[in-house]
Amino acid sequence: MRVARTRSDMQGVREAATDAGQTLALVPTMGYLHEGHLRLVDLARKQADETVLSIYVNPTQFGAGEDLESYPRDLERDLGLAESRGVDVAFVPSDREMYPQPQSVWVDPGDELGGRLCGASRPAHFRGVLTVVAKLFGIVQPDVAVFGRKDYQQAVLIRRMVGELALPVRIELAPIVREPDGLAMSSRNAYLTEAQRSSALGLARALRAVREAFAGGERTAQRLAELARDVMEVAGVRVDYAEVVHPDDLSPVSEAEPASICAVAGYVGTTRLIDNAPVAGPSSLENVGA
Repeated sequence: MRVARTRSDMQGVREAATDAGQTLALVPTMGYLHEGHLRLVDLARKQADETVLSIYVNPTQFGAGEDLESYPRDLERDLGLAESRGVDVAFVPSDREMYPQPQSVWVDPGDELGGRLCGASRPAHFRGVLTVVAKLFGIVQPDVAVFGRKDYQQAVLIRRMVGELALPVRIELAPIVREPDGLAMSSRNAYLTEAQRSSALGLARALRAVREAFAGGERTAQRLAELARDVMEVAGVRVDYAEVVHPDDLSPVSEAEPASICAVAGYVGTTRLIDNAPVAGPSSLENVGA
């Protein structure tokens, strides 16, 4: 596995791939890799000739008082995991490489999509996400980029950005990867104590409860969302939001349909966690512990 640390290094990878008639897949991450990230790599390797995994903790997507400084990092471990999973190139830029001058041009997600759900709690978050993803697309020039469904709102916004800005990259989404008990894998799970981890299962339990209620005939989105909120609160989660939304544009729905997404977020201690699932149909919540 090659390690590229500068824009010039990465652009050399792209030029060599182009000269060889090869395609590139990009898996953007903030590091502290877990099985969820590695499943993205597995999907990426099926989509292109070479796979690039970026590791960069992007400061512009963190708000004041958030966990930028304490975000878990272990670059050597990450590089070993990436290489063992078949990554061809790890792109590990510094802040100076990604932001060589004060940023004056931003990709604005807009209020309709970017101001709801996570965007309501983290007002500048998606502006930072879209801007750094656009930068990565410009530097790596991938043919395809792979993201996870756990960050569902992010995925919707990135697809919208690619479509509206006519960026020449195909976006693929990979399913949420869960622990055997149902907890969605996240780098921030490392913050949780044993007791907090038990409470964190309230998010997955809420989603299961919503799916069971839908299967039992409940269609009113508000009632389904209230059910999710109640389950989370009983588990000890401080609820940020619980909503049932349209899968394409995240708009609120009054009546849930099978493809509707139940999206939840909450705090366990000081750790903010997110999760989501369709109210019916295939889901990573199937075949996990109760």
